[in-house]
Amino acid sequence: MEHSRRRDLRERLYRGFVRRGADVPHDNGPVIERILALKREQARLLGFASWAEVSLSQKMAGSVAAVDRLLDELHAAALPKARAEHAELTAYARQKSGDAALELQPWDVGFWAERLREERYAYTDEELRPYFALPRVLDGLFALCGRIFGIRVEAADGTAPVWNPDVRFFRVLDASDGRQLAAFYLDPYSRPADKRGGAWMDNALDRKGERVPVAYLVCNQTPPVGDAPSLMTFREVETLFHEFGHGLQHMLTTVPRMEAAGINNVEWDAVELPSQFMENWCLHRPTLAQLARHWQSGEPLPEHLADRLRQAKTYRAGSATLRQIYFARTDLELHARFDGGCSPHDVQRRVAATHTVVAPLPEDRSLCAFSHIFAGGYSAGYYSYKWAEVLSADAFAAFEEAGLDDPAAVAATGRRFRDTVLALGGGRHPMEVFRAFRGRAPSTAALLRHSGLAA
Repeated sequence: MEHSRRRDLRERLYRGFVRRGADVPHDNGPVIERILALKREQARLLGFASWAEVSLSQKMAGSVAAVDRLLDELHAAALPKARAEHAELTAYARQKSGDAALELQPWDVGFWAERLREERYAYTDEELRPYFALPRVLDGLFALCGRIFGIRVEAADGTAPVWNPDVRFFRVLDASDGRQLAAFYLDPYSRPADKRGGAWMDNALDRKGERVPVAYLVCNQTPPVGDAPSLMTFREVETLFHEFGHGLQHMLTTVPRMEAAGINNVEWDAVELPSQFMENWCLHRPTLAQLARHWQSGEPLPEHLADRLRQAKTYRAGSATLRQIYFARTDLELHARFDGGCSPHDVQRRVAATHTVVAPLPEDRSLCAFSHIFAGGYSAGYYSYKWAEVLSADAFAAFEEAGLDDPAAVAATGRRFRDTVLALGGGRHPMEVFRAFRGRAPSTAALLRHSGLAA
């Protein structure tokens, strides 16, 4: 969809894509209606007005009204920006195609957006790889955690059994007194024969009383080749930081009961806070400068490439935000206000009228493949993606406000983050934890600013 220059092929692919699971004999439409009816019935049996209230009773947001407020705030900022981005993309496509009357269809947007991105922010993963060698990235990550959280990470290879020679073992110590706080395994490389794809953090041992927690951190990046170390894409760097954020919450918990220690029992819409928070540091200038040096020459990452990385983060942010709000609002409408009096597809079309800049096709049945909310754990919870982004951006803003160039202020703010978000785990309600760190409830202001949707 982003690269085929055959418009007819893109159209054929798109039309097929939005009809997945929607045609006899494999039509999920009746299944969706049955799922929604059973959830409404279950909610009533449990004494709730809707399934959304059941779902949100176990989440940080707590109520349909709170989620509505979040989506309304983001929608107000994203819609005008998305419309402006669409007008800009249409003008660009008309100029490049030579068709002055071109109206972008759903199968055109990805293609022309990628052409514009290449022209403005062109860089390739292969250009960046030589500057992100895993040993240096780990050193930079551990040094950052030392500065902001007061911990020391030490290699302890050979002191614990491992399941593959590539796996490493580390201990986490308190920098002030050398006391061991935790440990973790790092399994960084792809092994298609015996290891599934993706990246994840999991708990090997939970904190229980005085027992220190142990985490697994698993990635799937390119292994070393010859004399070269593992050379990472920038997305792989962000992924490593992300999973280490989850690991920090598991490892730095002070909750003595394993059922609520670390990541255990943390509400669904709050569990991504420390992981997404850590990603913010990848584009922090001093941190990036420490991570990114050519593995052979030691030269720093050229400034023009660093600038493109930063600029690309907010490229078409209005459109990307609006897309997520569209999904989240559709999910909420179906699980909070839908009563079965019409088709779920009618609900989707009604939401699309105010949440898209290119209307879905009349035959669009993408709900039939929306597995997140019908076959996964995201029913009345799809908003969690944006909720967690709000939390992580607001948390990083605390460091910005303290002064990113002030080491003492960063350390003090980091200590507060460690003692609240990372330490308290599932032992307290996440709104209480966030207020203890930030001194107030979460605000969308930082996310809108970081996304380029506000000054």
